[in-house]
Amino acid sequence: MPLPVRAIASGRLTALRDRAGLSKAELARRIGVSTRMVFFYEGGKHTPTPQRLQKMAQALRCEVEDLTGVRRGQECLVDLRFAAGLTLDQATELLRRTTVGRDLHLSAPRLSAVEQGRSVHGRNWRDPETVGRLPAELAKVYDVPIRMVVDAWMRTRPHDPVPVRPGRRTSKEASSPAEATWRSLNERQRIYLGEALRDERMTETEMWMRRVHHLPVPRPAEWRKLPLALRAPAQVVGYTRLQERLRRNGVHDPGVGATLHALKRRGLLMTSVDVFHHPAAGEVTRIRVEMTRRGRAVARAGLGESAEQKPAAPLLSEWLWGVLARVAGAGPDGLDRDALSGRAPFHLGVGYKNGSGGRPSRGFIDDVSILASDGSYVIGYRWKLTPLGLRHVIEYASEYRRRYPKIDTTVLSVVAEESS
Repeated sequence: MPLPVRAIASGRLTALRDRAGLSKAELARRIGVSTRMVFFYEGGKHTPTPQRLQKMAQALRCEVEDLTGVRRGQECLVDLRFAAGLTLDQATELLRRTTVGRDLHLSAPRLSAVEQGRSVHGRNWRDPETVGRLPAELAKVYDVPIRMVVDAWMRTRPHDPVPVRPGRRTSKEASSPAEATWRSLNERQRIYLGEALRDERMTETEMWMRRVHHLPVPRPAEWRKLPLALRAPAQVVGYTRLQERLRRNGVHDPGVGATLHALKRRGLLMTSVDVFHHPAAGEVTRIRVEMTRRGRAVARAGLGESAEQKPAAPLLSEWLWGVLARVAGAGPDGLDRDALSGRAPFHLGVGYKNGSGGRPSRGFIDDVSILASDGSYVIGYRWKLTPLGLRHVIEYASEYRRRYPKIDTTVLSVVAEESS
């Protein structure tokens, strides 16, 4: 059961203070306490308030989780409140100004009970619909995405029903201009546009990885131009990655015909031509395509992502759901660590964060060490579902199947049976 407050992990404050080059007296001055109190903090005899914990993290140039020892992707509700620098009374006061706060007659003891995973008694607390509106308000008060609150809620209260179910799109949303445009496209045009969006995302991930490894990165105006077709025999130069994507969907033309021109006329794609040196064919003319902002919006709407981005739907993108489904499908043995590349661990893995200043990952998977048979040394690491990751898969699998029917989830029924 999570504690009502977050203590500083043993030894962390001293180590971080030494790393920052601050004396006890200087740290005390910066956070507004006595030197004796800093001594108590380091000895574990006192716990700082959320505001002082925030000031301490700022003074030490670290994150709050560096002080508390809570790994990224394992935050509970109390961690979100402490990270926001709010006491129970302050958070309660802000929540009582909302409709759901008043409907639940929220008080500091009740919010504390929520944070500790205890039963909460009182009017409307047995109504799932009313309680399900609370995470959205907590997200506003703590200034975090609602998915962080939903994940923290499920970690804090693992035996409660999930607080938020993905909302179905309304008729108004279904008739948005982007979806209307998608419906007006024929099947071939939809394949082109959808695969162009996926290829752009993969290229974006590659550019991100280049930055991580301090390699040169072209300007977005350049790398967003995706190679589509080469004016040379395919048996010599092969197919571009985008052509390979189209071919897997049954489109085997060179990729520069009527379909491309139709998408260009509608302002969904732009085309350009350049010449590059191919090791087998020499100078080769290359046709490149670039998605317009409208084209991305239409593709996202057609792939069901417009509803996914709603705060009330704490779901993953199609790409990340595919990754999570792979880990889940690997079963108890897990997935080899090298099988996941790119940014997936930064969005899903415990201990990761989505870039500098970004949000912690969902904490749905963790790389677990595999010991030798005698337990004397580590022979490797495997990606496995965390308890929250498993529950997310079980709770939302049917909704994911509806939204992303191309993702193979046949093994997930076995996962659900084994966990029950």
